[in-house]
Amino acid sequence: MKRGYTESPSTSLGPPHSRFRHNPEGDSQFLEDESTKNFARKVADHYSARTNQTLEEREASPIIHLKKLNNWIKSVLIQLYARRGDAVLDLACGKGGDLIKWDKAKIGYYVGIDIAEGSIEDCRTRYNGDADHHQRRKKFTFPARLICGDCFEVPLDRVLEDDAPFDICSCQFAMHYSWSTEARARRALANVSALLRPGGIFIGTMPDANVIIKKLREGFILCS
Repeated sequence: MKRGYTESPSTSLGPPHSRFRHNPEGDSQFLEDESTKNFARKVADHYSARTNQTLEEREASPIIHLKKLNNWIKSVLIQLYARRGDAVLDLACGKGGDLIKWDKAKIGYYVGIDIAEGSIEDCRTRYNGDADHHQRRKKFTFPARLICGDCFEVPLDRVLEDDAPFDICSCQFAMHYSWSTEARARRALANVSALLRPGGIFIGTMPDANVIIKKLREGFILCS
């Protein structure tokens, strides 16, 4: 076990599942207004409401090739930078779609955090290997801890005091959600900095706004 827990990090019921709330005392520079909190809740509700799909349904998706490209990018990053026995912090881990990638890298410990409770439950199910839409597989080789919460609002060094430091912090196709306000962006970067060991690695992917706007403008000109 990578960290010294008073409880087992993974049991027959799966990884521990906990929730946390932001305590604003002493952290006023990161307080958020109600509109920002509403945005975060909408993001959480959106991903919680998304249902798991069968392999056939996923293959029929109109953006299946984009999804495969995204998965390839994540696989390359993980294989390049993850080392055997690494402790991994996965920010906005979603439904646990990268668990197999981390397992292939032979990591030693995993903490996944996501704002959507439904996604965390799906991640737990995937970790246990009992998701109906997946072939049953052997147990993952690493212990895990799953947490439901907003990793762009809460100071995670308090929440993960017993887990830190981490060798790798990953945030895949989600960091852009922190840019809704400067405070959230600063909190995201502060969490990464506080939880990585000296010399630790951050890997992440996010859309390029300049390219998206350029493509939209090109499309508008073509349609005009």
